[in-house]
Amino acid sequence: MTKTAARPLAALFTAAFGLALLTGCSSDNVSCGVDQCTVTIDRTVDASAEVLGVKAKFVSADQNTVTLEVAGEQIQLTKGQQAVDVGGLQVSLDSIKADSVSFQVSR
Repeated sequence: MTKTAARPLAALFTAAFGLALLTGCSSDNVSCGVDQCTVTIDRTVDASAEVLGVKAKFVSADQNTVTLEVAGEQIQLTKGQQAVDVGGLQVSLDSIKADSVSFQVSR
């Protein structure tokens, strides 16, 4: 393969790799960077999002604590708490609002 033929192939590989990194998010309510996503979901029983290859589902919330099901495991997140390890990911709470919750998921 010549150098001129290798350049377009390298550019295509780089573009495909970049797209693969950003496709960790599959919902309108998920915003991702390279290895971290912010998820905002409604405070309703069936609210969920696919993020970094796992499903995150809302279970319940009060003023300071949110219960989520992430990768099949129920976790509780409290305001100001350090991230919780679940399914090979780190999950931490951003905010609790009257109609939604926001949390971070990272690798």
